[in-house]
Amino acid sequence: QVQLVESGGGSVQPGGSLRLSCAASGSILSITAIGWYCQAPGKQRELVATITRDGSLNYADSVKGRFTISKDNAKNTAYLQMNSLRPKDADVYYCYARVVHKVGFRGSDYWGQGTQVTVSS
Repeated sequence: QVQLVESGGGSVQPGGSLRLSCAASGSILSITAIGWYCQAPGKQRELVATITRDGSLNYADSVKGRFTISKDNAKNTAYLQMNSLRPKDADVYYCYARVVHKVGFRGSDYWGQGTQVTVSS
């Protein structure tokens, strides 16, 4: 099993910044991809940003140029630097990771518990 522990959510004014962290622990051979999705009430979970094991990045169009995802492989931790936050960015942000447990096996998907981001004046 794998646990994803998120931190860094909170409340900021428009134009402010937050930094989310997601630490993965447990039975981990490698993490093939890690990142964040967001979900508003009554809506489907949507991609925010992901980073793969080889460093490939994928961002939602709405956050390009404002959010930056990075990772520390030694700590199995990913970070999402969120700048120039807008009210529309307010959501619950869920950490996601695809984790390989054993050599030769496909990865399994895991989700964190979610962290609230509020952007309002």
